[in-house]
Amino acid sequence: MSESRYDWAAPWPSTSHGVEAYLDVPRELIPGALAALREHHSARLTSVFCEDRVMTEQCFYNYYVLESPAQRAYLVLRAGIPASDPVFPSVSAAFPSANWQEREIQDWFGLTAQGHPNPRRVALHDNWPDVHPLRKEFSAVAELPFAGEQHVYRPTLGEGVFQIPVGPVHAGIIEPGHFSFSVAGEPILYLQLRMFYVHKGIEKRFEQLPVGRCVALAESISGDSSFSHGVAFCQALETVAGLEIPARAEAIRTILLELERIYNHIADIGAIATDVGFVIANAHASRLREMLFVLNEGLTGSRLLRGMVCPGGVRRDWNREQVVELSETLRQFETEFRDLMDIIESSDSTRDRLEHTGVLPTEQARELGVVGVAGRASGIDRDVRRDHPYAAYRHWTVDVPVYTEGDVLRRMMVRVKEIGGALFLIRALLASLTDGAHRVPLPPLEQGRVALSAVEGWRGEILHWIRTGPNNRLERCRIKDPSLNNWPALVEAVKGNIVPDFPVINKSFNLSYSGTDR
Repeated sequence: MSESRYDWAAPWPSTSHGVEAYLDVPRELIPGALAALREHHSARLTSVFCEDRVMTEQCFYNYYVLESPAQRAYLVLRAGIPASDPVFPSVSAAFPSANWQEREIQDWFGLTAQGHPNPRRVALHDNWPDVHPLRKEFSAVAELPFAGEQHVYRPTLGEGVFQIPVGPVHAGIIEPGHFSFSVAGEPILYLQLRMFYVHKGIEKRFEQLPVGRCVALAESISGDSSFSHGVAFCQALETVAGLEIPARAEAIRTILLELERIYNHIADIGAIATDVGFVIANAHASRLREMLFVLNEGLTGSRLLRGMVCPGGVRRDWNREQVVELSETLRQFETEFRDLMDIIESSDSTRDRLEHTGVLPTEQARELGVVGVAGRASGIDRDVRRDHPYAAYRHWTVDVPVYTEGDVLRRMMVRVKEIGGALFLIRALLASLTDGAHRVPLPPLEQGRVALSAVEGWRGEILHWIRTGPNNRLERCRIKDPSLNNWPALVEAVKGNIVPDFPVINKSFNLSYSGTDR
């Protein structure tokens, strides 16, 4: 098939429901297609994933999800890969954001990314046997023999260059991840990451559960983003069902999404202060976070907002007393948050530690596909709430703070500005909150339907893609947490910094192990 059949400079394809449009492309044309779409539409490759259709169509499909700042819909290129020839051309050299995702396809499905610059395992560790857990033929309850091989890190070379291993088990309660620093004195020459120590097989688990039980599974992808992931999953179900949720439910969802943003951002601001020795600021931030946790529990029954979202809306409505409590708590929070920022901004030593530390240049952020807080601090002017609006964001203008310096200070300032924007939006939503239903029933799902759902979680862009199967179940659910894009950016941001600054650089990204190890 000739590439001349496709006019990549032509207008972006339309879509019936406004979330994504699909285009079938031969696998050998994918690299050229992606390059042309980047050139003509400033398209960004947001996700690469695979689907096993061998039992019904004798092939796999790779999906390439693209986003353009001038388009409301995502564009999804689909490339068939015969089971008899499970090879596809790698695009990672030209699109570094695809690096881990193509290697996931190799690990989980057994396809070969031909020409990949670093084809080593990423999602499966070295002692995993030669089986591929997201193939339909793989049993989720299979007991596997492990070979016991260890991951081999790049050797440290040069006189006076030393290796500092950190992890995979860390102090405190964070999940495991291995950081191997090569240093010359205190400056960091380079960092090697090894993630996926607690891979949970969530995408496989989605295929085994009734749809009604999958919402709780979506909420468990990353605990501090439980509501965002829950909304992303429910939106995908609602799209395949052609379901419009009530306006009141949209408003409640949006308020809770912004509360999730605020409670995580305030915690990060405090933790950044702690990592430069400003403990009193963290004490104030922790108290404000606890104020929001108490509010969350009163509104939803969960401090982390779990169990509230459901297909068709939200599980619980709010009475007048809860709305008043929400308004009063946020009024008090806003006053005390300003006081906290006055304390932090008055500290010259804190600014000295944060400014010019952990710089991620704009071009590197763009190449790696960095999203969310880290992207906006490095000049990437993108936000799903504004660019691909959903829920009540469709009716409001979202202010997106963007800086170009790309350092720890600006990653903190993005959080500060987003807290202010979230408080403004919640007040506006409360003032316009109308009576009405808080949910509608989800009808049985038609088999073979697909849908993409996008949510701007507090870390950044969350994507859920589903295909429905028989008996109201799913055949495939692909999840992309923003941390999957942003972990490689940490490697770039620490170069040339001193070892004692790594904790604050790491905290300024604050990436999810669980969201990566899904």
